[in-house]
Amino acid sequence: MARLALTPSAFVTDFYTSFWWVPTLVLGCALAVKLPTILRLWKDPLLRAVGGLLLLACAVFVCVAPSTIAWANRVTGIPNFAAPLVYSLLTAFCASCLLLTIAWRNGPAGHSAATRRARRLVVTAYAAVIVALWVLFALADAPVERLRDLDTYYATTPFMRELIVLYLLAHCVAVLFTYRLTWNWVRTDGLDGWLRWGLVFLAGGYALNLVFDAAKLTAVGARWTGHDLDRLSTDAAPPVAGLSAVLLAVGFILPHLGQYLRDRWRVRHAHRELRPLYLLLRSVHGSGVPFELRAAPELRLVRRETFIRDVLLPLARDLDEDLRGAALDAALALGHPPERARALAAAVTLLDAAGGRRGRPDGPAPAAGGTGVDPAGLLREIGAVSRALRRPDVLQEVRTRATARGTDLDPAPG
Repeated sequence: MARLALTPSAFVTDFYTSFWWVPTLVLGCALAVKLPTILRLWKDPLLRAVGGLLLLACAVFVCVAPSTIAWANRVTGIPNFAAPLVYSLLTAFCASCLLLTIAWRNGPAGHSAATRRARRLVVTAYAAVIVALWVLFALADAPVERLRDLDTYYATTPFMRELIVLYLLAHCVAVLFTYRLTWNWVRTDGLDGWLRWGLVFLAGGYALNLVFDAAKLTAVGARWTGHDLDRLSTDAAPPVAGLSAVLLAVGFILPHLGQYLRDRWRVRHAHRELRPLYLLLRSVHGSGVPFELRAAPELRLVRRETFIRDVLLPLARDLDEDLRGAALDAALALGHPPERARALAAAVTLLDAAGGRRGRPDGPAPAAGGTGVDPAGLLREIGAVSRALRRPDVLQEVRTRATARGTDLDPAPG
């Protein structure tokens, strides 16, 4: 039973090890979602910055896992070799954050001379930081391998102390600038809802990065004053970093996912909206659009619209303009708005013409008394007409009123 008991430290270690791959997986999914667009529009500096940021974030979380750290140290034969490697990747991630900030801030002016100078300054400064990290590590004496608590263990060691402070400050500066810009963007008026929520998640991710830096710096500073706050660095900071990575990934995915879902909903809604008109015209035509299980929703919508227009064109010869006018007056008299009244009048006229066509199997000749209707208006309003067909009670009321005003009609079909 004693072996089953876990101390708090052991529980944190197990949680740390098992959870560490979650942000890696989420970031990888975000990169996979964005990658096609990044490759297609590679010349866009904003997309390049997003791609670099996600790629480097994935690399950081892969390399910072304790198993990866131990493997890198073992392969190179240098204790703590993974430290400058991980810190270099994290510093490159910081540079990507700043490059993303520059791309966001400049927008269409992203190719201006000032923007190019700013990007070169960021790349130069953070490249210098990476070089300094390796130089400091080469000068330092760090013979004891530390997989999880290197920052606090070597917080007072010459050169390692400077290395640790340097990477934390570089990270803090980059994240602070990116957070401020992202949050300012969140408060901008006129943003798309999905984009706004994506920015909220991004701002939350960057804010947690600042919490990560505060925990690390506090723990390191405590070591300088002879106190022990190592838990802030070893137990609190890693989960904060993991959660921040998840929020960043969601922030980048959400606008794309929202746009995709919105487009899909619009296509499926338009397809369902045309169903009443499609069924009516299929009863006239005798057959409809063949069903294909693997057909994309966009293709199904195009086929349904094409079928409706193809059947409406010859059917327009049978539409009674006098009936349409009487039905329009009746719909307006019943209090329907003009746009809705036109759709109801067209639906009443189509039902009358469809009933006549179904009574003539050959169907070439126009119905008696039909004067024909210009189909252009119908072709533009097929969605509104189809919606009107969903209310047979309203159509019957309009037809009855139109008939009562002197229109000589056969009874409505059905």
